[in-house]
Amino acid sequence: MPLNTFEIKRERRHRGRFLSVLLLILAALLFSCAHRRETRPPELLIEIPPTFTLYEKSTPSPDRWWEGFGSEELNRLVGEALSANRNLRVAIARLEQSRALAVQAAGDKWPDLNLRASVSETRRSTGTDTVTERSRSLNLVSSWEMDFWGRIGAQHESALLDMEASREDLFGAALTLSSEVTLKWLEIISVSRRLALFSDQLETNRTILELIELRYLKGLANALDIYQQRQVVADIEAGFPQLEAQLQTLYHEVAVLCGKPPRAELDIQADTFPEFTPQPETGVPADLLAKRPDIRAAGLQLRAAHKDITVARAARLPSLTLSATAGFSSGSISDLLERWLTTLAANLAWPVLDAGKNRAEVVRREKIVEGQLAAYEQTVLEAIREVEDAMVSEARQTDYIEALGKQLAISRDGFREAVSRYRKGLSDYLPVLSALTSTQRLERSIVQAELERFRFRVKLHRALGGSWMALEFE
Repeated sequence: MPLNTFEIKRERRHRGRFLSVLLLILAALLFSCAHRRETRPPELLIEIPPTFTLYEKSTPSPDRWWEGFGSEELNRLVGEALSANRNLRVAIARLEQSRALAVQAAGDKWPDLNLRASVSETRRSTGTDTVTERSRSLNLVSSWEMDFWGRIGAQHESALLDMEASREDLFGAALTLSSEVTLKWLEIISVSRRLALFSDQLETNRTILELIELRYLKGLANALDIYQQRQVVADIEAGFPQLEAQLQTLYHEVAVLCGKPPRAELDIQADTFPEFTPQPETGVPADLLAKRPDIRAAGLQLRAAHKDITVARAARLPSLTLSATAGFSSGSISDLLERWLTTLAANLAWPVLDAGKNRAEVVRREKIVEGQLAAYEQTVLEAIREVEDAMVSEARQTDYIEALGKQLAISRDGFREAVSRYRKGLSDYLPVLSALTSTQRLERSIVQAELERFRFRVKLHRALGGSWMALEFE
C-alpha cells in the first residue's frame, strides 16, 4: 500500500534524526581515538634489600602466629577479640560502605530506566467561563552516557581499589588487635610473676629481719642494722599496691579488647611465660609487599589515585549522553493508552572554556599520585625497618638476659658469703644488705627483661604480617 505524503515526510524526519545521532556518535568515537591516552601506573623507585641483616633459615611459624606460644588460653582470648572487638566492627562497617560505593560506581556504566507518572489539572478563566484542563501521562525514561574516554570505567575501578584498600585496613586492624591481646596477656603473666617474686623476697627479708633482731637481743647487732632491714621490707611492701593496680588495669584492657565490660570474668590462669622458641622464618624483604596489610593498602590507594587521573582527564573531553522516552499522555484515563509518544535524543557537552579548572584538577590528581607513591615507598621502608629492629632487638635482648643470669648467679654467691661472714661475726651487716638488694633487684630485672624479649617477638610477628586475616573475615 503506497504511503501518503504525510507518512513519507514523517519517515524522512525519523531517518534524519537517526542519521544525526549516528554521525554524532561516530564523530565522538573518532575524537576519542585521537585523544585518549593511557598512562602506566607508577613503579616503586626504592631498592629493596635481598635479605634481612640477621637472615637465617629457621622453622616456619603458624600462620596464626600466636598459636606458636602453645597456650589454649591465649588462643581463646585472641579468638574472642577477633569476633567481638568494637574497633574491628568499625573497620567492617567501613568496608561495607566502600563496597556499596563500588556498586554505585558500577551502576553508572549501564543505562538507567525510570517509570514516571504524572497527573495535573489546570483551570483558567476566559472572561465568562472557567475552563478546566486535565493531563495524565505515563512514561518510561532512560538515559545513558557513552563512556568514550573511560571516565566511568575508571571511576568504577577506583572504587573497587578503594574497597580492596578498606579490606586491607580491616586486616591490619585484626593484626594489630591480635598483637595487643597477646602483649597484654604476656604483661599479665609478667605482673603475676613479679607479685610472686615480691612475696618470696618479702618472706626472705622478714626472715633476715628476725635474724638481725635476735642478734640484736644477744648484743651481736646494732639498731642501725634493724632499721636498714626494716627499710628494705617496707620498700617491698610498698610495691604490692602498684603491681596489684597494674594487674587489675591489664585485666580491664583485655576485657575491652575482647568486647566485654572492664570487670568481666576472663578466666586467665597463666602465671609463667610460655617457652621462648627460636625466631620464626622471616623470608626476604620483598615478601612484605604481599604479607603486610598496610603495604597492600598503600599500593591499592596508589592505584586508585592513578585511576582518578583518567577521570580528571576525561572531564576535559566531550561527553555524549543518549536519552529515550516512551509513554502515553492524555487528558482522560480512557484515552491514555491511545495517545503515545516516543523521543530519542543525543546530548553532547564539551567544556570549551572553564578558566583552567579542569586542567588544574588533572594536575592536582597527578600530584596526589606523586604523594601516594612517596607514602607507599615510605610504608615499605618502615616495614623493612620494623622487621630489622625487632630481629636485632630480640637477639640483643637474649644476650642481655644471659648476662643478667650470670650477674644473678654471682650476686647470689656473694650474698651467701656475706651472710656466712655476718653470722660468724667477721663483718658488719652492710655487705649483706648490699648483696641482698643487688640480688633481688637482678631477680626483678630478669622478669622484666624476659617480658621485653617477648614484646620484641610479638613486634616481629606483627611486622611480618600474614595471610590469616583473609580466612578470618571471609
